[in-house]
Amino acid sequence: MKALILAAGLGTRLRPFTDHTPKPLFTVSGRTLLDITIAKLIEAGCTAVMINTHHLHDQIERFVARQSYAIPVQTRYEPRILGTGGAIKNVKDFWDDQPFMVVNADIVATIDFKPVYDFHCRHPYPVTLVLADDSEFNSVTCDTAGFVNGFIHSAADANQAALPALTFTGIQVLNPVMLDYIPDKIPASSIDAYSRMIAKGVKIKAYIAENAYWKDIGTAERYKAAVFDTMAPRVYRRAFPDVVFDIPHQQRLKGDGSDRQWFRLKMNQKSMILADHGIKEKNQIDASDAFLNIGRHLFKRGLPVPQIYDGDTLSGYVFVEDLGDLDLQTAVNQTRDFKKIIGLYQSVIQLLINFSTDGANQFDAAWCYQTPRYSKSLILENECRYFVDAFLNKYLGLNYHFADFETEFEFLAENALQHSIQGLMHRDFQSRNIMIKNSGMYLIDFQGARMGPLQYDLASLLIDPYVDLPPDIQSRLLEYCLQQLAGQMTIGAAQFRQCYRFCCLTRNLQILGAFGYLTRVRRKPHFEKYIPTALRTLRDNLKQNEHKTLPILCDLMNSIGQHDPTANIEKHKD
Repeated sequence: MKALILAAGLGTRLRPFTDHTPKPLFTVSGRTLLDITIAKLIEAGCTAVMINTHHLHDQIERFVARQSYAIPVQTRYEPRILGTGGAIKNVKDFWDDQPFMVVNADIVATIDFKPVYDFHCRHPYPVTLVLADDSEFNSVTCDTAGFVNGFIHSAADANQAALPALTFTGIQVLNPVMLDYIPDKIPASSIDAYSRMIAKGVKIKAYIAENAYWKDIGTAERYKAAVFDTMAPRVYRRAFPDVVFDIPHQQRLKGDGSDRQWFRLKMNQKSMILADHGIKEKNQIDASDAFLNIGRHLFKRGLPVPQIYDGDTLSGYVFVEDLGDLDLQTAVNQTRDFKKIIGLYQSVIQLLINFSTDGANQFDAAWCYQTPRYSKSLILENECRYFVDAFLNKYLGLNYHFADFETEFEFLAENALQHSIQGLMHRDFQSRNIMIKNSGMYLIDFQGARMGPLQYDLASLLIDPYVDLPPDIQSRLLEYCLQQLAGQMTIGAAQFRQCYRFCCLTRNLQILGAFGYLTRVRRKPHFEKYIPTALRTLRDNLKQNEHKTLPILCDLMNSIGQHDPTANIEKHKD
């Protein structure tokens, strides 16, 4: 048996995602549909595979060239798309005198090809079409003897159909005589050819794939559904082998500041979390890649992060361990016992130190989707300029320019890196990203990790506006961190503190930029209530002696309302 995989389509309904990736290279559990189809054909006894290409053909050709299949697999480029029939005729030199199989490259199905081919070989008819039930695409009618008798092209055709219609799955077995019904060297539809055959009295056999899963990935919704439907059962069986799989209940969880969506999947008292990063928009490393690769690295290093069960970075789906709903912010807000709060934070600081040191071991900078390290340029662009553009201008309605503060921003950036203890930096080490389960502390939201100062994560933790630790508690915890690092540092305690103070400022600018952006641009008003706390913290830190070299920023903070900045927007606009 030889086979043709139809892989030339433009994927217009899947744009903009198909602008960078052809549909045959879309993935399920990190494996391309093309590779899955080829493997199934080989398993069914196929001896050679041809793939027709057009859209982004070079990507498909490079993919095939990188593989080592047990049978010959080749591609044939169509300068203009020849259609499903024209593609079959265009490779007539590839066929021999045996029945051959044709499969669409953009389907996800549990249909076994070998029984289909064996079924075709047992009957004398030139064509076997594999049909399934899909209410969205049911358009093929059959008679009671199992022969295809027509194709529904309109509502009128549907009304005239005597029997319920089914969907052509894009899987078919053909005898070489089929080529006689397809015109040569011009675009042609295989469905048109089948209609002509039926009109001439040639019988076409139907293979009805009952109880089989089938879905084409013609739209983003169908692609994501196919990935979920395929991966969820596998993930559950691996994570909970004693549980009989059923359709899991999905509970939408409260989101964060990103575009990601979070779901808790529950089935038979077993749960896991599904992180949906969205379909990848560009052919490059993105947040889902970083989340998957960094998360696996951290787990392998023995750090307390949720286990990642599986993921598919093109679809954006990652299935992870469920750590419950108790985060550090909630735990702190539930008690006024400062001794208990300090105990919690001391545990988190030990986790922070382990994350910085152990996480850096064998960390690959190629996993980072933004920058490989916390650098001066990152501070200036992603924190200082962000503060000016997103907070001062878009949120407060002021009219400042980055250049107004450039000298002080440069000074800030240089000092935030001087005397730093370099390790793996989480980049968003705050209370909502620290989960508590069975008295253990776990880190989440680690996709932004990169090499950088330990002091930055410590600053993120201690000036976190979600908790608003009193200054004396912050100072006490800073000293605790220094005690835990005793004997490991190559810098003095005073130098450590100096770097920490400047990291507090850069982090504070980032926080205000983020809250301004999320409130005004992303229309997430629940972040706004934390702005006064973040402003007060920034103002207090600027007042400290070592920051007297930042007079412009100090004057700015004094000009902004002392309590509720939103009350001053109109005044600043004037």
